[in-house]
Amino acid sequence: MDTPAPHPFATLSPDWVLDALDSVGQRADGRLLALNSYENRVYQAGMEEGPALVVKFYRPERWSDAAILEEHAFVAELVAQEIPVVPAMTIGGTTLHTFQGFRFAVFERRGGRAPELDAPGVLEWMGRFIGRIHAVGALAPYAERPALDIASFGTASRDYLLANDFLPPDLLAPWRSVIDQALDGVRRCYERAGQVPLIRLHGDCHGGNVLWTPDGPHFVDFDDSRTGPAVQDLWMLLSGERSDMVRQLGDVLAGYEDFCDFDTRQLHLIEALRTLRLIHYAAWLASRWDDPAFPAAFPWFNTQRYWQDRILELREQVALMDEPPLWQS
Repeated sequence: MDTPAPHPFATLSPDWVLDALDSVGQRADGRLLALNSYENRVYQAGMEEGPALVVKFYRPERWSDAAILEEHAFVAELVAQEIPVVPAMTIGGTTLHTFQGFRFAVFERRGGRAPELDAPGVLEWMGRFIGRIHAVGALAPYAERPALDIASFGTASRDYLLANDFLPPDLLAPWRSVIDQALDGVRRCYERAGQVPLIRLHGDCHGGNVLWTPDGPHFVDFDDSRTGPAVQDLWMLLSGERSDMVRQLGDVLAGYEDFCDFDTRQLHLIEALRTLRLIHYAAWLASRWDDPAFPAAFPWFNTQRYWQDRILELREQVALMDEPPLWQS
């Protein structure tokens, strides 16, 4: 049998990473720490002079150069409005660099801890921060980055899993049935919401992408930034029972609406967006399965139990999407 070709990221040895930094005039002192990232490869590098930097190597063929630069430009707009985010550094007149076929960007290292979302005032503070991001995100559309929609996150993800035979034969029929029901439920939610505004988003707005300091939160990693409804950047902050989420949403919106109006019709989309994320996540794992980091990090994926759990999960979502929104407008 032919030996599978090594994954492109296999070439990212410590020396290679140091050489890439050196190619843009950033002299590292040899200290490297791999940071938690699966889609890309991200390292913290100690520098011969000055504080440590973070370097991100982009997954080949995921985004075009124009799409990466568009995300960098959005983050730069936020910085210009004194919103605490972490922009790519401009080196030699650009924020995107290449080294031996890989594209990469360099960032200042920013410290912080995960936010305590259940602590008093934290969700309202987060809401103010996201409202400021969205006020800028609404000023202009993305031209190169795609939208978060039913086609890209829902039907395309379903079709990828089916086309590549990831489903166990005995679970194929029940999974196909429930995913079609789920996508029908998503469409009904979008119909109830109507034509809600679409803006530039963070796109992956959960606690893991927030660093908290005494001065408050700042977001990192806009790599998943897309166009979509504002509520996409809010619902992942909600958890627990329905009563808990109603209270949490009230706290978030109390801060959010200090800076940005919120169209309450979007509340019809919360469970629909959660459903799309669940479907897309399974397809994302499947599409990255040739990357050795994924089987090592997600050994439970593609097992019989995994797909049984996904079927039950989608059945629950079908029921939740028929419930009234958290607030009645």
